[in-house]
Amino acid sequence: MMASQLEKKEIVIIGGGIIGCTSAYFLTRHPAYDPSKHKITLLEASKIAGGASGKAGGLLALWAYPSNIVPLSYRLHAELAKEHGGESKWGYRRIHCGQLSAKGRTGQSKGTPNGKPANGESVSLNKRDAKALGKVTAAGLPKDLNWFAPECVRSYYEMGDPDTTAQVHPYYFTTTLAELAKEKGVNIILGSVSNIDTANGEGVRSVTYEDKATKESHTIPATDVIVSAGPWSKRVYPPAPISGMRAHSVTITPSKPISAYAIFTEISLPPDFGHKDTFLKSKRPHHSKTVTPEIYARPNNEAYACGEGDHLVPLPKTTEDVETDLARCQDIIDYVSSISDELRDGEVTVRQACYLPNVEASSGGPLIGQTGVKGLLLAAGHTCWGIQNGPGTGKLISEFVFDGRAKSASIGSLDPRRVL
Repeated sequence: MMASQLEKKEIVIIGGGIIGCTSAYFLTRHPAYDPSKHKITLLEASKIAGGASGKAGGLLALWAYPSNIVPLSYRLHAELAKEHGGESKWGYRRIHCGQLSAKGRTGQSKGTPNGKPANGESVSLNKRDAKALGKVTAAGLPKDLNWFAPECVRSYYEMGDPDTTAQVHPYYFTTTLAELAKEKGVNIILGSVSNIDTANGEGVRSVTYEDKATKESHTIPATDVIVSAGPWSKRVYPPAPISGMRAHSVTITPSKPISAYAIFTEISLPPDFGHKDTFLKSKRPHHSKTVTPEIYARPNNEAYACGEGDHLVPLPKTTEDVETDLARCQDIIDYVSSISDELRDGEVTVRQACYLPNVEASSGGPLIGQTGVKGLLLAAGHTCWGIQNGPGTGKLISEFVFDGRAKSASIGSLDPRRVL
């Protein structure tokens, strides 16, 4: 019998995003977990999956990074989907992924600030005649990738296929895992952490938080603390070299169903490109000549599109305080509309922003493992691959807690002590 099965543990997870929720899930699935001896509390400042874990694209890929945890996490995604019905519960499916080079058109967007298509008739005259299909074939575009205007397509190459690429809906995946962890005994509390007592670096003793509803302060004992608050990790554990980058995205219901592809685009914009006659016009920055929005087709006739990040607005107090720049959302809508009639004529359903966690160190990230303070673990800095690498990270964190080391992958290069 392992020593961890004999000792009582008070495990506190800080952060209810993908990393916190997968950690909670895999802690309750570890062979040593005994709910009569091991108490697990997950503290989240606003709501489960309120940040990037609910607003990301959800792309999974064997060609993602870092390579030492990607295969493990990609496999766990497939196993979780099979065990818990992920296809229906969180949109797990295998897909194609490619890089598309295209030339944008002017005056194509119908997006409006209220999320509804603009008034007025729009009739597409872009029929796929023999000449148009010839252009698409010459560009290497797959036959079922038929939701881009033929005259816009310049080239296409495949980055991944259903053997190496998949997707999930991040919000449904994260919240489902939180519920599965809760069913196994995890106590989820909405509250903002104000202090981690480490007894002057000797080892964790307790965690103090302010209850979101009552505003009352509470201190709970802790033997193990996992800091997994994404870009907010530095707020609760100041030595953590984690920063945040704001990213905007939109979801669109296409005018007709689109095939299962994740597309990385490179769109050349015409000189006169720009949205006209909206209140956003004066706020829009000068457009770059080339833009690179990503477009992910999702099940149930939804398209997710995201643009480039920015550092214009500092990280707010919680995910509920994130400021969405409607002009940046409109840019994304305009860009994807300039090359796709199906997206142009669809309905914009969501405009949103979140912050992605980055590691402020030359070694990059994420950082997963021990911090040098007994009982204090860090799991943060996953950049845009947090959803992809969430299950692998959660599995490894469960091993650090119950086995004292990572067993499922060799992650010495991700050791937080290298940069702390």
